[in-house]
Amino acid sequence: MKKITALFFISLLTIRQCLACTTFFIQQNGEMVFGRNYDWVTGNGMVCTNQKGLSKTSDKTADGTTISWVSLYASITFNQYGKEFPTGGMNEKGLVVEQMWLDNTRYPTADSRPALDVLQWIQYQLDNCSSVDELIATDNELRIASRGSAPLHYLAADATGNAATIEFLDGKMMVHKSADLPFPVLTNDAYSSSLAQTKKAIESPGDNDLSFASNSIDRFAKACSMVKKIQQGAINTPAIDYSFQVLDKVAQGSHTKWSIVYDISNKMIHFKTLGYSNVKNISFSAFDFNCRNSSKIWDMNQAGSGNISSLFRDFSLEINRLLVNRSCEESASQITISKEGRQQTWQYAGTISCLKPVDLR
Repeated sequence: MKKITALFFISLLTIRQCLACTTFFIQQNGEMVFGRNYDWVTGNGMVCTNQKGLSKTSDKTADGTTISWVSLYASITFNQYGKEFPTGGMNEKGLVVEQMWLDNTRYPTADSRPALDVLQWIQYQLDNCSSVDELIATDNELRIASRGSAPLHYLAADATGNAATIEFLDGKMMVHKSADLPFPVLTNDAYSSSLAQTKKAIESPGDNDLSFASNSIDRFAKACSMVKKIQQGAINTPAIDYSFQVLDKVAQGSHTKWSIVYDISNKMIHFKTLGYSNVKNISFSAFDFNCRNSSKIWDMNQAGSGNISSLFRDFSLEINRLLVNRSCEESASQITISKEGRQQTWQYAGTISCLKPVDLR
C-alpha cells in the first residue's frame, strides 16, 4: 500500500486494507443482539457517551453544504479518529449502526442536499433516528459526500427487530431489509453478491465445512451459517455468548482489534479488544445524558472486566487530541495526515454546544 497525504481525516479510511470487518444481527425468542468485528492496523480507540440536546453543524465536506441539528437521542459510540466521528454505536432507542469497507461503493453525485462524511453520517443517524426506517428516510434530506469519502456500506438494526443493509451503488442508496434480507449479515462485498455466492451452500446440509476462496465471502458464509443455527433454535448458548463465538470464528488474527456485541433488548454493550480479551460491558442506565453534563469516555485498551460503566471519566478536547494523534501515528504504515487535518478533526467537538433547557426539542 502506498501512503497518501490527506487534509480531512475521513480520507484516513481510503486504504483498501483497512476494513475486513464482519457484522450480523440475531433475533431469537424476543432477544436482539448485534455483533461486530473491527479490523484495522491500529486498535487505538475510546468508548464515548453522546449527550442529547446538543446543537451541531456538520463538518464541511468537499462537495456540499453543511446541515445543522439538535441531538434528539443519547448514544454510546466507538471512536478512533475523534469524537463525533464514530465507527459505530447504539442510541438509547436501540438503533445500532455499523460500517464496513465496500470497494464498489459509489455515492450520489453532488446535488442540493447537504453532505456529511461517512463517519459523521453514523453520528447523525444515532442523534436523530429511533428506527431503521427513519434512518433510510434521511436519504431524502441529506447524502454522503461523493468527493473524498471512503467507500463504505452499513448494517443497521433497531429495537423492533428490523435490520437493513445500507449501500450506495451506482449513485443511489440500495437497501435490503425484511424478505430481501434472509441473512442479516454483512462483510466486504455487496449484499446481493454475497448472498448469491453463498445462499445455496448455507442452506444445504454439512454447512459446518463451508469454505470460500474470497476472505469476505468466506466470513459472510460462516457468519450466516451460525446466525441461521441460533435463529432456528439449534443453539442453547445465550445469545450474547454465542455472538462472541461467531465473532471469534470470523476473526482475522491480530488484524481484528475490537469485538463488540450490542444487547439491543437490554440497552447494554459488551466488548473486548486485542490484548485485553476480558469482556467488558456498559449500560445506558448508568449514565446521565443531559447535555448540561459532560459526556464520558473510556480508553478501550486497558485492563478491566465486567461492568465498567463507573470507570468512565469526563471527555475533554485534550483527550480527543491525544486520541486522534495516536490513531494517526499508529496508522502511519498506511496513511499520512497533515498536522492541519489532525487539528481540524480533534477540535470539531469543541464547536458543539448545549441548548438551554427551554430550547430542547
